[in-house]
Amino acid sequence: MTHPEGRPVPRIEVHEDAADLATSAAGELITRLEDAQARGEEPHIALTGGSTAEAVHRELGRMGPGSEVDWSRVVVWWGDERFVAPDSADRNALPAHAEFLDLLPFDPAKIHEMPSTASASSVDEAASAYAEDLRAHGAGAFEVLMLGLGEDGHVASLFPGRPELDVDDRIAVGVTESPKPPPERVSLTFSALNRSRSVWFLVSGEGKADAVARALADGTDLHDIPAAGVAGEIGTIWFLDRGSAANV
Repeated sequence: MTHPEGRPVPRIEVHEDAADLATSAAGELITRLEDAQARGEEPHIALTGGSTAEAVHRELGRMGPGSEVDWSRVVVWWGDERFVAPDSADRNALPAHAEFLDLLPFDPAKIHEMPSTASASSVDEAASAYAEDLRAHGAGAFEVLMLGLGEDGHVASLFPGRPELDVDDRIAVGVTESPKPPPERVSLTFSALNRSRSVWFLVSGEGKADAVARALADGTDLHDIPAAGVAGEIGTIWFLDRGSAANV
């Protein structure tokens, strides 16, 4: 399997530092949401975890109140989540709520967290439940899917060389024995991630520079660099700082 065919060439934005990256991505998301709502749509977005995403969330919490976005008409999902207790510090959803979601007038019924160990008996049950939630309440595509990037090239919780990379008949999959702790996770599959109008990679730091370059190289195999397997239907943007863009 290789990079999705027929998708537009990615746009690469290199920012001075991680803070500038976060402000730019937050402003771009607000604009996209305003535009979608102006078209009469109720936009669906998918969040990610990690320090760069958290910086974007803080900027959204800061900039959101002054925007024209009707936050009660934005539907929120996640690309992946750690299968842990609901109050675990490992949960991607916790900082997203603290820095962004709880600061703006979202409709709680439109915030779709992945199941925790309190609401599912196994990681596979959690994946099945989230797939059903997306089937029942999803829009068929995300307006914007935000993703981080691991130093090994992993994206969401799809890691190099893992069997989850070849799952194409499910929306979400349970991950066990993850090479990065915690060991159990739920991730959307490539087929679900690629049902996105726009895909944004949020990447900062020199430690990610090699993975960024490999993900953007022609002919990269997603079994080696899973990030190479995700692209937006109308566009993909790589929000980078100088460190992460060093080899591009």
